[in-house]
Amino acid sequence: MSLKLYELVGTDAARPFSPYCWRTRMALAHKGLSAESLPWRFTEKSTIAPHGSEKVPVLLHHDRPVVDSWAIANYLEDNFPDRPSLFGGEGGRAMARMLNAWGDIAIVGGIFPLIIADIPKHLAEVDADYFRTSREARFGGKSLEDVMAGRDTGVAAFRKSLEVMRQTFKTQPFIGGKAPNYADYIVFGGFQWARVTSPFKLLEADDPVYAWRDKLLDAFDGMARRSPGHAV
Repeated sequence: MSLKLYELVGTDAARPFSPYCWRTRMALAHKGLSAESLPWRFTEKSTIAPHGSEKVPVLLHHDRPVVDSWAIANYLEDNFPDRPSLFGGEGGRAMARMLNAWGDIAIVGGIFPLIIADIPKHLAEVDADYFRTSREARFGGKSLEDVMAGRDTGVAAFRKSLEVMRQTFKTQPFIGGKAPNYADYIVFGGFQWARVTSPFKLLEADDPVYAWRDKLLDAFDGMARRSPGHAV
């Protein structure tokens, strides 16, 4: 089986950190599939341009490119139907589509200003310069450090935004129900991104979301936990 995955790294090629690449990593593991990791960095856009993308993840299946984590999840579901389902049926796929948007806005968007100035510490100079210039432009020219300056108070609002997850975990251990599915991996990708890049503590140890994250860190023989990261 020829599967290859372009995934975002910094100076350490064994430390993938994109939240979207982690969604795909978890989806592959759920399906019982393995893919050759192709480390990719912010300034290497020409490497994946022939595959019709300027960002990762990009999955190659027999050299056929599949671009974007959501598209990859659907491709894996449809092309490997004999493997464990990522969605548990079309209803689950439809709900995961909504959660995919919530994960982008509430999780990735909520975490970003809390860790943004920590990310360049993991990048080579050329990539750190690219990251700083492009991301500071998104914040109207504010420095990464200024964006992150209020994180000690901002994290309280982020934690409050997770209440929908805590209510869910009162009756089931995972977003997907009795066992994790792609809905869980959507959200987990953001937390793994933070764990890999920043020492900032997003969650309190007694938070049900912390316990849920721990279970996913240990999933698939501890695949995510074995990836280099901070003890947060």
